[in-house]
Amino acid sequence: MRIVSGTYKGKRIIAPKKLPVRPTTDFAKEALFNILNNQYHFSALKVIDLFSGTGNISYEFASRGAEEIIAVDAHFECVKFINRISDELDLPIRTVKSDAFKYLKNTGEKAHIIFADPPYDFELSSLEEMVNTCFSRELLLDGGCVIMEHSKKIDLSGLKHFDEARKYGNSVFSFFR
Repeated sequence: MRIVSGTYKGKRIIAPKKLPVRPTTDFAKEALFNILNNQYHFSALKVIDLFSGTGNISYEFASRGAEEIIAVDAHFECVKFINRISDELDLPIRTVKSDAFKYLKNTGEKAHIIFADPPYDFELSSLEEMVNTCFSRELLLDGGCVIMEHSKKIDLSGLKHFDEARKYGNSVFSFFR
């Protein structure tokens, strides 16, 4: 994977093969950040990255100057890897080893963007629960959104707070406001 833009533009990061992840493709990530670039000033953003895996999305936000990123993942090796890269590059990423659902139900943190990239085999009801928890617990700051990355086989347009969806290859980003 590589960082698409910002301070570390072009930086390649090689994740260990043993990590249980499916990183967002560079093509999809670049498209997502082009959308966000037109909506937000990155230097003022606070971001929560759920199911952060390799930290791919967190590194991109950090490279573009996001103020604070919280990377949440349940796998110790993923958290360890994100910490190592974050330390090497001096990025403002704080990791939390936790199940994403438990984190959302227990956190007091609020963010402008809550990005979630759960496994593509998650049930629609689980995705809906995650979105609903973000809104019912008022975890978004003013003007914020939840972005859910999911398979093109799933349609989230019927969920409450749905705003739009953008498809890139096999991936879809659904935005909730």
